[in-house]
Amino acid sequence: MPTQDISIETAAGYTLSGALELPTGLVRGAALFAHCFTCTKQSRAAVEVTRALAREGIATLRFDFTGLGESEGEFGRAGFAADVGDLVAAGEHLVERFGQPLLLVGHSLGGAAVLAAADDLGDAKVAAIATIGAPSNVPHVLENIDGDLPAIRKSGQGEVSIGGRSFQLGREFLERVEAVDLLAEVEKLRKPLLFLHSPTDRVVGIENAGALFEAAKHPKSFVSLDHADHLLLDPADAEFTAGVIAAWAHRYLPLRDDWPMPEKGVVVKTGHGKFGTEVHTGSHRFLADEPRSYGGDDSGPTPYDLLLAALGTCTAMTMRMYAERKGWPLEGTTIHLTHERDHVTDCKDCLEETGMAAQALVREIAVDGPDLSEEQIAKLVEMADRCPVHRTLEGHIEVITKRGKPPVSS
Repeated sequence: MPTQDISIETAAGYTLSGALELPTGLVRGAALFAHCFTCTKQSRAAVEVTRALAREGIATLRFDFTGLGESEGEFGRAGFAADVGDLVAAGEHLVERFGQPLLLVGHSLGGAAVLAAADDLGDAKVAAIATIGAPSNVPHVLENIDGDLPAIRKSGQGEVSIGGRSFQLGREFLERVEAVDLLAEVEKLRKPLLFLHSPTDRVVGIENAGALFEAAKHPKSFVSLDHADHLLLDPADAEFTAGVIAAWAHRYLPLRDDWPMPEKGVVVKTGHGKFGTEVHTGSHRFLADEPRSYGGDDSGPTPYDLLLAALGTCTAMTMRMYAERKGWPLEGTTIHLTHERDHVTDCKDCLEETGMAAQALVREIAVDGPDLSEEQIAKLVEMADRCPVHRTLEGHIEVITKRGKPPVSS
């Protein structure tokens, strides 16, 4: 999936560094991800969750909070209030770009930050909120700081260690963290809320999820991330978490009205990947792509995969319909199709006449039906050649190209 580097200016005058994960195809919604305390946008959870959401059609921005990663500013003087301000700036950026309410997702302290930032962003700009391992008490993060905090409060600044990394913290940082009443913020929210938490989380205990859930108003949901650690270091845990969030969020990120849904035929529309393409029928949407070995994202079948699928599915349907009409005990078919670009043919003049090597779609049909006679099986295989797609491919096909209207903006 394509990743765009994003720069965001904050009200404090700092530039935040972000990475926008875009769907290979079209965008059905947008999300903002807030990383954990002293982490960066490159943390495993941030990368895995945002990319998994993008695979579900949700463009998702992960960014470094002030003073962390590649973002400007001084972390040790920023505090929780600065994190909230960063989220508001990033959220405004996404709303302006995509023109629709956002899904807010936060991990650990980032989860507390999105809960606090939702009210500041405004009701019309937030669709739903999901948190992962979030504390219910923001000052809880101070327990993870190894240093003389009373001395910092007295002198105004001092060095501490957080997760094995050294930081300079100021008195203002501590005061801003201690002043937050997160449960009061949650009680005010009137947005769909999803709390995900591991019952074995040793950094932020499961009781925090209980307190947040109790304070929240409906609609609210809780998902237990069984066996997961706080940082979601196992990719399978991060993938599962993102999948749950994406499935839940679909209810609150409705499809845009400008997505093409043809009354007849098929509409194909380019997406954001190098080859990724949306295919829209009257009632279905799916992706077509090229494999990574060809420079694609492998997010969907290739054009030739779809061609073979069209022939194969039509073949299977035709055989099934004929067997039912005859009352024959056909239990199913398995059809393996391949495309031969340089097919060996008996037509010696074909290459000379067309200037092209002969091509073939090879179809191998296995018929499942122990009670079928050999004659019935032979007749069913013969019927394969009568399927409508087969006849279309072997008939005279003329591709007519017309110039259409400019594409609808996505």
